[in-house]
Amino acid sequence: MVKLKSEIEVTCPCCRSTLIVDINLRRVVSHAEPERGDKPELTEAARIVAAQAARRDALFEESVAAEKGRDDALTRRFEEALKQAKQEPVTKPMRDFDLD
Repeated sequence: MVKLKSEIEVTCPCCRSTLIVDINLRRVVSHAEPERGDKPELTEAARIVAAQAARRDALFEESVAAEKGRDDALTRRFEEALKQAKQEPVTKPMRDFDLD
């Protein structure tokens, strides 16, 4: 791109991007990000996708196991409450009207 006399090139102190600013317009005309050092290679794409799929599968299996355990715990609590309800004597509930 042809650079005009009214344009200056500035490096951003935060992200190290190169900015071209037009002084007359007082606006950024162009922006170029620096090359990332941690950019993955295209040859590693299959490995990265497979690793992410394995992670998703592991998280899904973990959530399935947690749901199975949750169902067992709820069933156990219900059975204990039912057993306790059977052991307590059946009494007529007291009402405010009965206290008069």
